[in-house]
This record gives sequence, C-alpha cells and structure tokens, in this order.
Amino acid sequence: MKVVPTPLAGVLILEPKVYGDERGYFFESFNQRVFDAAVGRHVAFVQDNQSRSERGVLRGLHYQMPPHAQGKLVRVTSGSVFDVAVDMRRSSATFGRWAGTVLTAAEHRQLWIPAGFGHGFLVLSEAADFLYKTTDYYSPAAEKSVRWDDPQLAIAWPDPGVPIRLSEKDRAAPPIAQAVTFD
Repeated sequence: MKVVPTPLAGVLILEPKVYGDERGYFFESFNQRVFDAAVGRHVAFVQDNQSRSERGVLRGLHYQMPPHAQGKLVRVTSGSVFDVAVDMRRSSATFGRWAGTVLTAAEHRQLWIPAGFGHGFLVLSEAADFLYKTTDYYSPAAEKSVRWDDPQLAIAWPDPGVPIRLSEKDRAAPPIAQAVTFD
C-alpha cells in the first residue's frame, strides 16, 4: 500500500496494490497490521456504513464529539466523489483548513480521516456507493456539523454538472465560527 500525506497532518490517502489481469482484479481493501503501520498506531474499527447517492448530492460536513469522536476510513465502491476533511481542532495549526481528493471505484483509493476532523463528500458520477469504517458507534447526541459552503473554509468543491442537493440538517449547519469544535 502506498501512503500519501495530505496538507492536514494525520489525514492520509491510501492507495492499495491492485493485481489485475484479463479476468479482473484483486486487492486487499483492509488489513489491520498494514493500516496500523500506515497511521502509526493501532486503530480499532467498530462499525461499517454504506450509502448510495446520486450526482450532485453533498453529504456533510459531519463529525462526532467526545466521548464518541470517530475516525473514518472511507472509500467508493461504485462511481466517484470529491471527498473532504476539515480540521475542527481549535488548538491545531491547521484549524479550519481542508484537504480534498477525488475517490473513485476504479482507482480503489481510500481516505483516512482521524477523529477531530469534519468529513463530507460530493457525488460526481451519476451515482456513487460510499463505504466507511468508523472507530466509534454512531451517536446522534454527539453528532455535529459545519456548513459545507462556509466562506471561511473556502472549500473548492468541483462542479458536479447539476445543482447541489443537501439534507435539511446539512442546509442548517452553522459556519465554523459558530460550530462546536474540538479543543
């Protein structure tokens, strides 16, 4: 596996070794020892989630606060998305900065987003199936969000070619200046 750092310390792009021939391909999508070595510590995952969304759907930017803060290992199993992590740790030198990358089913890349970061994605293909492993269970009381189009964040979302579609919850998310953040 190739590990590609992002401008946000701890947020990593993981590129698996894919073996392919005329029959198709094979790759190891997760190996605990290899993943722990890549991130430099043991990480235990407790829940897998999957979503399907159509072009122009934007999900995020979401995160959970302690004691249910979540790290997420995300990948696309069908289609393509623009995936974003935002540093929500006030004490961090990169607080309020973001890193983004395109994830596609064809490339098999994954993004590791540690606890302390907001996460969201925008679907670029006709539809996308999105799979993520989390380090803590979903807790509605701990869930927070920050506005996807906050000018202070200035995320350079690509144009999906259709109007962006949001949930009511994401439409009502506060800007980072008013959001609940990590210390």
